[in-house]
Amino acid sequence: MAGRFLQTYLTPEVLAAQSHYYGRGQSLPPQPGRDLLGLNETSFIAARDSFYLATANSDGWPYMQHRGGPPGFLKILDSNLVGFADFKGNRQLLSTGNVASNDRACLFLIDYPMRTRLKLNGHVSLLDAREHPELADQLSPVPELRKQIERLFLVEVVGFDWNCPKYITPRFTAAEVNEMIAPLKARIAELESRLDSPS
Repeated sequence: MAGRFLQTYLTPEVLAAQSHYYGRGQSLPPQPGRDLLGLNETSFIAARDSFYLATANSDGWPYMQHRGGPPGFLKILDSNLVGFADFKGNRQLLSTGNVASNDRACLFLIDYPMRTRLKLNGHVSLLDAREHPELADQLSPVPELRKQIERLFLVEVVGFDWNCPKYITPRFTAAEVNEMIAPLKARIAELESRLDSPS
């Protein structure tokens, strides 16, 4: 586990709760300014087809939003910089408005079949796609979606944490299920053809 992520959340209130329930608060040695993303993290991020984005509004209320796209739509732009395109939608712009007053965000990425999850926290920069067409081209997950991009989210990652898999329920996409059952369907078709052919 990288320590900067956890240190960010070990507030006095969290340490008091730990002491109340477990007799002592967690202690970490001094941590660097940020956790550096390595090959494990960048490979995991590049393979995801969805994640959850958490922000907080100016009144302090948290907001969680699901983001999805083809694998790799959350792009690694630099050693600790990730970005994604924000498309035309329901025009509520809740996350967009939230980061205008509080640039802190947390991303929650999960691989259900492998029961693996990664959390990232960092500072968000939000850019108008009309003013940054080259970056919009780079962040467009597929060419046919390029015209739908309105904003660009850039997250300067401060910390990350790999979570325990203990309570992750394995779930599979339709494509993953189809891949797994393809040999079974082929075998059923073969057996059916034997039954139908005269002996």
